[in-house]
Amino acid sequence: MSQRFATLANAAVDALLAFSPEHATELGDHRFDEQIADLSLAGLEAAARRLGAHRGALAEIPTEVLAPEDRVDQAMLIAELDRLAFEIDELAPVTWDPLAYHIGELFHPLLTRDVLPAPDRLEAIAQRLDAVPGRLALAISQLDAPPLVHVETALAQHHGTVAMVRDELDRLLAEVPSLEQRVRPAQAAALLALDAYRAHLEGLASGPHRDPRLGEERFARRLAVTLQSGDTPAEVLSAATAHLAAVEDELAEVAARFSGRPSGDREVIREALAAVGRAAPDDARVVPLAFEALSNCTAAVRELGLVSVPDEAIGVEVMPEFRRGVAVAYCEPAGPLEAGGRSHFAIAPAPADWDEARRASFYREYNEAMLVNLTVHEAMPGHALQLIHARRFVGSSPARQVLSAGTFVEGWAVHAERLMAEAGVGGLPVRLQQLKMQLRSTINAILDISVHAGELDEAGALALMMTRGYQEEGEARGKWRRACLTSTQLSTYFVGSHALDPILGRFAATGRYDEVLAHGSPPPHLLAGLLAP
Repeated sequence: MSQRFATLANAAVDALLAFSPEHATELGDHRFDEQIADLSLAGLEAAARRLGAHRGALAEIPTEVLAPEDRVDQAMLIAELDRLAFEIDELAPVTWDPLAYHIGELFHPLLTRDVLPAPDRLEAIAQRLDAVPGRLALAISQLDAPPLVHVETALAQHHGTVAMVRDELDRLLAEVPSLEQRVRPAQAAALLALDAYRAHLEGLASGPHRDPRLGEERFARRLAVTLQSGDTPAEVLSAATAHLAAVEDELAEVAARFSGRPSGDREVIREALAAVGRAAPDDARVVPLAFEALSNCTAAVRELGLVSVPDEAIGVEVMPEFRRGVAVAYCEPAGPLEAGGRSHFAIAPAPADWDEARRASFYREYNEAMLVNLTVHEAMPGHALQLIHARRFVGSSPARQVLSAGTFVEGWAVHAERLMAEAGVGGLPVRLQQLKMQLRSTINAILDISVHAGELDEAGALALMMTRGYQEEGEARGKWRRACLTSTQLSTYFVGSHALDPILGRFAATGRYDEVLAHGSPPPHLLAGLLAP
């Protein structure tokens, strides 16, 4: 039976990779580099049938006959196939979300990763460029009354996409000028199509627009396939609301210690956070400071003995313009299905068109202590280190190289913040920022649920974030946009950390977490069954 499972699991993974060639490229499977996903309604319907057949075959194998690691792979594959079925059949983002057609991800890995020779990458890029006019024509024909926030974000990212297709491609092409005759016509046609698509987006900005909220029923169904935990929106909201109060009390205590004041009320908290916020970077210093923080955090993880640190470099870079507008930072791991490669921690500077007041607010929020905490979350020992360990897991199929549970990935990163801050890394300023970030991740879940399954408006959301979350106005406004642009992802931070806390608590005595990170990125409830008692 184990061999039959391995055969079916490998077939399901292959189907998932073929379904999204651009994601396969990002993961390091280069069999599909010359292809792009078929986002037509007919193509998606056919894909849903194919993926559903794999789901049915996997579900026929009794769980109890499988080895523990294979049980986890079976559950994760079925959950991912269920998620895709929901996305295709119920959400249908290709009918309303212009971001579903974003072509930047078609090219970014091929342009920026040098794992493959430049001629091979350029040939794949040329074939994907050939497909761009059709992809964007499909977007124009299928999009109907998209939410304004999605249109605005697509327009904001458009300039960066054009610059990548034009300038980044020119730089790579300079290495292999013999391919100019092949690449240049495809590049020119793609740029013309992008120009026409921008004009179409500008027309869509005038309306009509649908509400970006999913609504109570659809949100509940999407939350179920995202979290894979059984938690209902009401349960998550109740737990997050209670946790928010507990973190506020802890923050008040640390703020009192920081300021030397006897009481830790809201005013003392605000004064302490304001003092920390005065150590603010700027555009020129934000990446060097993050690189310095990464070096210091790496040394601290080694000294504290929290987890093994493999000898793999992690880069720090300015976030590409075509990816901005959703989050301020992210980790881009090396492709788990390819040898070589390098993980990157990317940060977005303050937007160039902001006035000085907004820029100052942005860097008060992302002050030097917050940059340390952000580096912990995104890189060391958070996402980058965790995903380096995840690449080393070997199962009977590559399921766990392809799939990861957001609740584990984000939950671990939130837990890592607390480990480092409580160990004294960065002193009380970083501890203050870590607790503020805990407030933020908890409020993320409250926002997610209250926006998509409730009636929380922008004014109420801003009041919650700026009052109980102590966020700068610019940060709060950006998070409101993110809550409208996405759904369920903002809940993974709180739900993941909440689920991991009792599991990881027993490792606190030894302070060694290698065993926790040795199984890829499974949902917390599945991880528990893989750890030694």
